[in-house]
Amino acid sequence: MPTTQTALTTSYWPEHGEETIRDITLGGLLREAAATVPDRLALVDGVPDPAQRRTWTYAEFLREAEKVAHALLTGFAPGTKVAIWAPNSADWVILHEGISLAGMITVPINPAYRARELQYILSQSGASVIFYADQYRGADLGEIVEEIRPELPQLQLEVRSSQWEAFLEAADPSTELPEVHPTDPIQIQYTSGTTGFPKGALLHHKGVVNEAHLVALRAGMADGDVNVNAMPMYHVGGGAVTSLGAVAMHGTYVVMNYDPGLFLELVEAYRGTHALLVPTMLLGVLDHPDRPTRDLSSFKTMMSGASAVSPALVRRTAQEMGCDFSILFGQSEMHGVISQTRITDDPEDQSKTVGQPLSHLEVKVADPITGEPVPIGVQGEVCCRGYQVMLEYYNMPEQTAQTVDAEGWLHMGDLGVMDERGYLSINGRLKDMIIRGGMNIYPREIEALIEEHPAVREAVVVGVPDPKWGEQVGAVLKLHPDAEAPAAEDLRAYCKAQLAVHKVPAIWSFVEDFPVTASGKIQKFKLREQLVTE
Repeated sequence: MPTTQTALTTSYWPEHGEETIRDITLGGLLREAAATVPDRLALVDGVPDPAQRRTWTYAEFLREAEKVAHALLTGFAPGTKVAIWAPNSADWVILHEGISLAGMITVPINPAYRARELQYILSQSGASVIFYADQYRGADLGEIVEEIRPELPQLQLEVRSSQWEAFLEAADPSTELPEVHPTDPIQIQYTSGTTGFPKGALLHHKGVVNEAHLVALRAGMADGDVNVNAMPMYHVGGGAVTSLGAVAMHGTYVVMNYDPGLFLELVEAYRGTHALLVPTMLLGVLDHPDRPTRDLSSFKTMMSGASAVSPALVRRTAQEMGCDFSILFGQSEMHGVISQTRITDDPEDQSKTVGQPLSHLEVKVADPITGEPVPIGVQGEVCCRGYQVMLEYYNMPEQTAQTVDAEGWLHMGDLGVMDERGYLSINGRLKDMIIRGGMNIYPREIEALIEEHPAVREAVVVGVPDPKWGEQVGAVLKLHPDAEAPAAEDLRAYCKAQLAVHKVPAIWSFVEDFPVTASGKIQKFKLREQLVTE
């Protein structure tokens, strides 16, 4: 155990100082990199056409970000909320850094959102400025902004991507950049909103910078390594974990919109070493016909998370890509990751746990009723305390109080188990627990078993209302390409050989794709509705 040799006697991980937590801002981190390695390749706009790709050294990256900050400060004060409604691009990355240098707050928005969703976030955040793409998936985003414009009196400036250069040209370089503090807010990260309107987690510089740096270190990222990122920039995985981790390591950040073939090409072209892909994205890369022919010899570590990572996927990735694996676990309210497996962890820990907590963070697995840590090996709710806890849900004091208790513990809503070394295993969400005939059933155990079946690519297990049992176990499967759908009785027999009878799914269904949120999390409630209506 890296941080302590003393075995834990209860499911409580005390704060440890394995690495130093820095009092630094996003702008400070970029300035440090530009002063240290000014001529190193910092940023690549990984568009499909190689002839159209733009690149920036660290000196150029800082210069462009400062230009953005000067342009913003010509009309707005520090503290202003600035929305970004656009897919991934290098301009997105530069804009985010410029907002931070101006002492303003980024409001990232999924470009797939439409009028009602966009209006809610702009109104709830109080954004005064919005930058947006001209088009996204055939929709004219400008038309949508104009549609809701009368309902947003606080919105003062709209900048389309085609107006980007004109916006920068208006910058006044004599404008003094403000002093920004590490605990100042930098981003309002909206939750996925699977059960209603999303809540905006207000995050600070110190939290996103240090969390990203610690994740990069634990994933084995070294000075000058290359992160190829396809995670959405409007998600904490793209907008903080990968981007700031690369800057902290003075590395190269190749930003792209997800396409498995393009990802493989960019890894080969820029000698990529690291990436973060949620399981559905990673499966797309592994299954792509170009993978065997691409030179992936530079690639060191695949990171994954956001939804459950099966042991089968860990093994397959290591074998077919010849790389290490690191599983991340956390949520936006904690600035991203709270625990992570190390690349030196043995296969058992890599396949069955999400590793140990990050440095300078308290974690407990608590009784959901009393809040007290449960004994080692007993299931409870994962709770965290420390510098990584969000400032608040923006302008939502009641919801904040429901999530962060009076002692500063953030209740994640995840069910987990801690062993005597502090390694966490996640068994699902409190709200996803199935109660069948009074017996508590945790879907993750069943999903992991089903995903070992040779025909199954991914499995999701949900509770389905049942008049006799209260809930019945249902399974929705996505098969490997060209695999034939197994008969329900064969799948039940497969599960009965390794599970108690009450855990074996009684209902089986097959899908081409799972419904997912913007962050790649599978929307179980939609699958539950599907099983009810079938």
